[in-house]
Amino acid sequence: MDESYTSLPTSHLLGSVPAVVSEEKRTTNYEVPEANLQIFPPNNGGGGGRGYQTLGSPSEGDGQQSTNNWKGVFSVSSYTQYFNVDTDVVLNRLMSSLYPISGDFFSKIDANPDLYGLVWISTTLVFVIASLGNCATYLMRKRSDSSTSWSFDVSYINVAACTVYGYALVVPVAFYFLLQYLGSNASLVRFWCMWGYSLFIFILSSILLVIPVEFLRWIIIIISGAASAYFVAGNLKSSIGGGSDLTVVLVAAFVLQVGLALFIKMWFFP
Repeated sequence: MDESYTSLPTSHLLGSVPAVVSEEKRTTNYEVPEANLQIFPPNNGGGGGRGYQTLGSPSEGDGQQSTNNWKGVFSVSSYTQYFNVDTDVVLNRLMSSLYPISGDFFSKIDANPDLYGLVWISTTLVFVIASLGNCATYLMRKRSDSSTSWSFDVSYINVAACTVYGYALVVPVAFYFLLQYLGSNASLVRFWCMWGYSLFIFILSSILLVIPVEFLRWIIIIISGAASAYFVAGNLKSSIGGGSDLTVVLVAAFVLQVGLALFIKMWFFP
């Protein structure tokens, strides 16, 4: 065979296997940033800090993660890290809310504040006070007059949802902006977390409020309301410090928490 034919190109022929050419491909490796809600509301550009980040955004420039500003408010991925808690952590924080004297709740949640407690404690409280409130009303009426007719009041659910969800969401936001205005450092996510766990004691007290003894009911709600209020005010004080203006903030937080307790008693357990 003529050896000159062996030098002809054959890559265009059917069934031929092209030669493997090794080329160096540049790949850009980047780490997926985590959402950051420690600073809220998010910063609008500039070098003032990071706002919301969405998962999958590559790092740019000098390694700073790209920000999406207010777009992260409507992104589910921005909130996923605040539901990444296990049972032991949640139970530990629930127990801490029942010991308001310590005042170290913020130090426990500083590395990983969660919104899991806010959502599920509020939801549980809504159904507990709505259902047990109807049950307590039934027992009180039957105790006074066994022949009295009684029917389940569905409106308790609507009132409970508006009250609990509105309080747990709006009150921390109001205190956050108030403290920002007064020049004190504040974290909205940490406030949401603390106020969410502060409602846990009302779930336990609602069970005891079913007892058809009015005097005992008032004792239970006053103790639980004072404990919850002291938990909120004490942790706020340890977080923001003292001062004449801040003292008014602490008193307002205490009064609002006690007011919520009294509202639960008078509306759902009359």
